[in-house]
Amino acid sequence: MDRAWVYLVTGGCGFIGEKIVELLAQQDYIKEVRVFDSVAREEVERFTTATTRVTVMKGDLRDSSLLLAAMQGVHVVIHTAALVDYRSTKPFWEMRAVNVGGTENVLRACCALSIPYVVYTSSIAAVGPNTSCEPMFRGNEDTKYSGEVELPYGKTKAMAEKLVLEANGQKLSNGGKLSTCIIRANTVYGERATFLQELYCRAKANNGVLNYLQPEDSERNNTYVGNVAWMHVLAARNLQLNPDLLAGQVYYSYDDTPTRKGFLIQHQLLSSADPSVRLGSHIPYWKVWLMIQVHRIMKLILYPFWKPQPSLSLPLLNTIVTTFSYETDKASRHFGYKPLFTWQESKHRTVQWLKAVAGNLESPRLHEKRKN
Repeated sequence: MDRAWVYLVTGGCGFIGEKIVELLAQQDYIKEVRVFDSVAREEVERFTTATTRVTVMKGDLRDSSLLLAAMQGVHVVIHTAALVDYRSTKPFWEMRAVNVGGTENVLRACCALSIPYVVYTSSIAAVGPNTSCEPMFRGNEDTKYSGEVELPYGKTKAMAEKLVLEANGQKLSNGGKLSTCIIRANTVYGERATFLQELYCRAKANNGVLNYLQPEDSERNNTYVGNVAWMHVLAARNLQLNPDLLAGQVYYSYDDTPTRKGFLIQHQLLSSADPSVRLGSHIPYWKVWLMIQVHRIMKLILYPFWKPQPSLSLPLLNTIVTTFSYETDKASRHFGYKPLFTWQESKHRTVQWLKAVAGNLESPRLHEKRKN
């Protein structure tokens, strides 16, 4: 391939997006990686190499004129930008405007500018669990699973997925056709994973005890952020090389992270970074359900004088306690995907970041003691 490809990564300053940008910048067939993000962090441009330039542009997916300007001269779009809100703290209309309307703008711009390739970053939440909390146990991309999606965030991702799949094969302004594919991530851990930072703070506030909501027999895949990003890089390249195979396809992200019990993975990562963190006990579903209901009633009574954001919503609680796992090698079969980082490497990188987080949390306390 000629070293002339220009990639655009929407949401390239985010958790998964930044890692995608970092890996794209290391590919010698790409001359420029453009980042379009509403939170433009210029430090992402540090990934620029001798052969690949990284540029950051600030913009909102809902602003079609800015998006069109950013996409001029682009050959491939990796669309990872989204309003991610598992706790349902944002209004549904806002999530829909960004996640669905923004995706529509990206696809429309691709057709207008004759950009032939789009890789869309979706989520397992677009599939389920459904409102009946039916489990999916080690399914795959072909597993039939129906019902209304439980999480509001997941509903918007499902709507966006539908748009992306319907856009596959659409005619471009130059007479060509659009090729799209989808990558669904599950629980993604690694550097800058805010949920791990929150869990660590919660454990430290609880005398180092990490309690958990997941039932002992529940299963959910965990994947390192670097491997999720690497799957995007390979999918984008092979969508160019072999569009007849990849176009219109959906791929689950996976790697060799060893256990499906999320609370054990979380404990292993946190305790490796801070040995004082120890695994506690299972929190009964009814207890959390009751707390959510009491919080909801109190908020209704005291509104607008009291507007706290809940740490858990009922849809999120139901998602956490419902088994939703898969086994697949489709990405390997279709485009030769193998995890770029082993479990040991993934763990080491995450633990080193967590150690830095722990140090930053402790520093202010030490400073206060010295002042006293």
